[in-house]
Amino acid sequence: MRVYVPLTPAALADAHRRGELGPGPLTAYAVTPGLREWYLSGDLEELEYAALGRAAQASLRLLAVDPAAPRRRVVVAVDVPDREAVADPDRGLDPAALGEVRIGRSVPLAKAAAVHADGADAEAAVAAAAAALGAADQGDEDARFTVDGADDHELLWYATQEIENVLAELSKG
Repeated sequence: MRVYVPLTPAALADAHRRGELGPGPLTAYAVTPGLREWYLSGDLEELEYAALGRAAQASLRLLAVDPAAPRRRVVVAVDVPDREAVADPDRGLDPAALGEVRIGRSVPLAKAAAVHADGADAEAAVAAAAAALGAADQGDEDARFTVDGADDHELLWYATQEIENVLAELSKG
């Protein structure tokens, strides 16, 4: 199963240094029954894109609580056995938890299929979104508009062999 693990740039650097994502448990996003039900239509590629989007939102939340982090969302796509990506049935239909799964252990970075990260052009929008997240959660519509603005920036795709280059680019932020 392909899962999408939200990170910060520092967490990606740590994973690269250690050779693994973790320690577990890890929160990730995947095509779960709840996500399938929410999106009623769409092929697997569209559903995986939705799971990636959920992971990007979770990365934004990680950035919001780490003011020192470069303002770039990071998501690592990894392949794990289906049985290891467990969705909580009590949270399955909660819109805030759509696609959320837990992986009970660390995952070797060698299992990564790709890294997705914001480009430099997204930095201002991601910074504004991270700053507005608390107000958006409290129902402020202007803040929600600002948070949604980060989604206007597509995460860039990188091969796992490019992680060192990605880290160098992210550290410029």
